[in-house]
Amino acid sequence: MEKELESIQKFYNIIIEFFVNYSFQLIGAIIIFILGWYVANKVSQAVRKLCEKNELDVTLTKFVVNIVKFAIIIGVGIVAVGKLGITLTPFIAGIGAASLGAGLALQGTLSNYGAGLSIIIGRPFIVGNTISVDGVFGVVEEIRLAHTILSTEDGEQITIPNKHIIGEILVNSFEYRVVETVIGIDYSSKPEEAIAVIHEVLNKFDESVISKESKAQVGIKEFGDFSINIELRYWAHTKLFFDTQYKVNLDIFNALKENNINIPFPTYLIKK
Repeated sequence: MEKELESIQKFYNIIIEFFVNYSFQLIGAIIIFILGWYVANKVSQAVRKLCEKNELDVTLTKFVVNIVKFAIIIGVGIVAVGKLGITLTPFIAGIGAASLGAGLALQGTLSNYGAGLSIIIGRPFIVGNTISVDGVFGVVEEIRLAHTILSTEDGEQITIPNKHIIGEILVNSFEYRVVETVIGIDYSSKPEEAIAVIHEVLNKFDESVISKESKAQVGIKEFGDFSINIELRYWAHTKLFFDTQYKVNLDIFNALKENNINIPFPTYLIKK
């Protein structure tokens, strides 16, 4: 029991001695860190406003703001630790060695971060664009250092590691995605009439659904065995891609029928 009391007394004496000798340095370090944190927040807010004023991309703005804030806090932390009389050289050497080991163990993760940095700086796409890459497509909701998040018409969220974006074939169609459809009409029908009817149907849709800037293309694609195949290409809003395609197909079918333009089928399928 006496030994335990002696140990507690020694520990108590060490704490008292520490606060007596280093109390002012400790208070000074805490004040420096608090002031530094305040300055970091104010400077980062100023940088954010400057980026927004110059209409900088949202992702790039976040990246720059975080880098500025992080750099200030690290600098203030070094000053605060130095105020306590602690030498940082051994810590820096230890961090360097640990970083080397972590880098070898986390090569895949680090490659994602490197690719994310390349995306943020190079800006091959921004938030709100429609991209197709590695067999998937969707609207870019967020770009992070490790991955990019896409959303689809069905409300699905697709997370793509950034290393699978950089170095791959990337298609950026901005707000819209192209719809390609082929319709066969009878050889007895007039192709120009069918083309005019299809254009009329497409023009009925609002610009928020089908792009008016990129005009629809309608024309004869090929001459089939039983039909003249007419292809139409138009740009549908990505968030309404399939819904728009289905509505357009139905409206075209009804419009062709109303104008007595037949959609043929192989005669050998008719049962005698």
